[in-house]
Amino acid sequence: GAEETVDAAGNQWFTLRGESDLAVLIGGHIDSVPNGGWLDGALNVMAGAEVLRRIAADGSPPVTVRLVNWADEEGARFGRSLFGSSAAAGSMADQDELRARRDADGVALPDALRAHGVDLDRALDARSELEGAAAYLELHIEQGPVLESMDLPLGVVLGTFGVERHGITFRGQAAHAGSTPMDKRRDALAGASKLELEIREIAKRTGGGAVCTMGGVVTKPGIVTSVVETAECLLDQRHLDAERLAVMLKEAKEASERFAREEDIEVEWERIWNIEPILFDEQLIELADESIHEVAETSHRLPSGPLHDAAEVARAGVPTVMLFVQSLRGLSHTKLEDTKEEHLELSVRALDKLATKTIASVAAG
Repeated sequence: GAEETVDAAGNQWFTLRGESDLAVLIGGHIDSVPNGGWLDGALNVMAGAEVLRRIAADGSPPVTVRLVNWADEEGARFGRSLFGSSAAAGSMADQDELRARRDADGVALPDALRAHGVDLDRALDARSELEGAAAYLELHIEQGPVLESMDLPLGVVLGTFGVERHGITFRGQAAHAGSTPMDKRRDALAGASKLELEIREIAKRTGGGAVCTMGGVVTKPGIVTSVVETAECLLDQRHLDAERLAVMLKEAKEASERFAREEDIEVEWERIWNIEPILFDEQLIELADESIHEVAETSHRLPSGPLHDAAEVARAGVPTVMLFVQSLRGLSHTKLEDTKEEHLELSVRALDKLATKTIASVAAG
């Protein structure tokens, strides 16, 4: 008895009408990345479909229950993630920026959307789908090693990390590698190398799941017979606490300036992207904990490093929570992505119990 509709952003909805227009949402996505695995996203939707089927078999629910298959969560083709959920949340990227995006074959994003029945200019009309939404639930593979290292099948997600991503350029002076003494060099790569080691220490000092990563290093002139004149790199810092994330960024900038002085070089920073941490709903976290305890005895609370559609829904003000199920070897976005079959079964049962508890809570007001 579920009604299927597609909204203005291409999100696919299955709606089981209840006695109230208040709605409990269950969501996921089925798009993937090149050479991706079989569980990232698809598990969410398939598990949600099973829960919706069970609820429908039990008769009319006290509140409306909706399953959503979010459009283009990964952003693999055009490099912009969470298209469908950000449109529904009203937090979609600037439309001019989206219009300028091209895929590897030169196809413009608006043209690709149009070919699939989506008008970019109307995508934000999807915001109407969250009217009446009282809760949002999402099951996902962990995509990391924490639960496996603890020998636990399931965990409750506290929220999604905030992200600070910056481009950093160290500028020195190119000089002959054979005739320039070590103490006379202005080596840009030396500054970048010191910073790479320091950000590891910053993450360790900060704790609370903090992660710092440097990559995308490009040196010029890029030959071993010359001292490096410029070293360009990317820095990605993540934390669940906004204040601690800000401190991490401050410490990294101060360290880069210190290393620049030590090496007699210059350093420049450019912010590429940042996003605030999203904390999930405390009451739903408690219900999720209860649900996991009922099917697997032991639960664990942890943050999510990767971004998820759930964060966009929470950003729109809808109470939200996620369940994580263990990832073997912590691997995702690879063909090696996998989860034990018994853990998959537990995850669907936990989601079902969480949905039941959430529906009862919303119905009770």
